[in-house]
Amino acid sequence: MSHHIVDFIDTYFTYPDQTQAVKGITLCISHGESVAIVGANGAGKSSLLKLLTGICLPTKGEIRIGETPVTKKTLPIIRQKIGFTFQDPDDQLFMTTVYDDVAFGPRNYGIGEPEVEKRVMKALETVGAVHLKDRAPYKLSGGEKRAAAIAAVLSMEPDILVMDEPSAALDPRARRRLINLLRSFMHTKIVATHDLDMVLETCDRTIVLKEGKVVCDGSSTTILANEELLEQCGLEKPLALQNCPRCGAKKE
Repeated sequence: MSHHIVDFIDTYFTYPDQTQAVKGITLCISHGESVAIVGANGAGKSSLLKLLTGICLPTKGEIRIGETPVTKKTLPIIRQKIGFTFQDPDDQLFMTTVYDDVAFGPRNYGIGEPEVEKRVMKALETVGAVHLKDRAPYKLSGGEKRAAAIAAVLSMEPDILVMDEPSAALDPRARRRLINLLRSFMHTKIVATHDLDMVLETCDRTIVLKEGKVVCDGSSTTILANEELLEQCGLEKPLALQNCPRCGAKKE
């Protein structure tokens, strides 16, 4: 299933204010991989996701989803393959009800209303938000907005799930639901996050960015246990791997 493979080929991106956000990144993500993109603020995580989804286009280099390059002309094809949740759900929710927001994508692609309803209800059930379907998005809490935004992506039944800081603003119960969702999603997952404990539970591979470059790419358990590397990149070891703060003993 080569159409699920993601390739960044010597990719650069500079914003109009001349900020260089991505500097020569080359990497390949295969079908079915669960990949975390981590790094301090300003490392280039969100910019990399925006390039992948065509919100921004490379200044130099190329991005391909299987055999399809990410260009202005191919965006309709790319966005049928990729489901993207923004860092701020307010950037994604714009309809008068949650139901209509979750239904927007399938309706936009001409899917019949019975199938749309089936997808919407399934997506809302998956994120535990059926009770929100008739609510106005602007009246929701931060965690409720996050759930609605994720449901809007799931209703498209994407091949590749791309999420920018998905656990932000979630309470512990909603965060656990998100973790269970990520673990159950069998296609490709790419998650940019500061939540390294979530990474340990959901992503087999971690890519560490610093100043727009890849500084490490490998097993999540190996990378996230490397305290020296994480410190150099403005990160801290996940709580699950830290010693007990009271007695200094290693956690089991």
